[in-house]
Amino acid sequence: MIIAGLALRRFGFGVGLPAFVVKYGGSLLWGTMVFLLVAIAAAGWSRRTVALIALAIAVGVELFRLVHTPWLDAFRLTTAGALLLGRIFSAWNIVAYAAGILLGVALDRCAVLAFAKSQ
Repeated sequence: MIIAGLALRRFGFGVGLPAFVVKYGGSLLWGTMVFLLVAIAAAGWSRRTVALIALAIAVGVELFRLVHTPWLDAFRLTTAGALLLGRIFSAWNIVAYAAGILLGVALDRCAVLAFAKSQ
C-alpha cells in the first residue's frame, strides 16, 4: 500500500491520471494501510472493530491538521511531514480514508476466504 501510494503521488500526473485520482487515490490507499496496520496489531479482533479503530485514527490525523504551531507547520512543509501529517484539513480526505478502510475490509475478507479454500 505504501509503495502504491507513493508511486501514485510521484508518477500519477506523468502517466496522465486525473488530479482527483492522484489526490484521493493516495488518501484511499493511506486509509487501507491504516486498516491493515490495525488489523495486524489487533489480530483476532473483528473486522468491524478494526475498521472503527482505523477510522478513528484516520479522522484524528485529519483533525490534527487543524493544529498549527511554527515548528509543526515547518515540519509539514517537508516531504516526510506532508506524507505523515498532511498539510491542510479536508473533509474529502476523510471520505477517501473511509473508502480505503472499506477496501481494506474487502481485501481482508478475500484473503481469509482464499486461505480457507486452500486448506
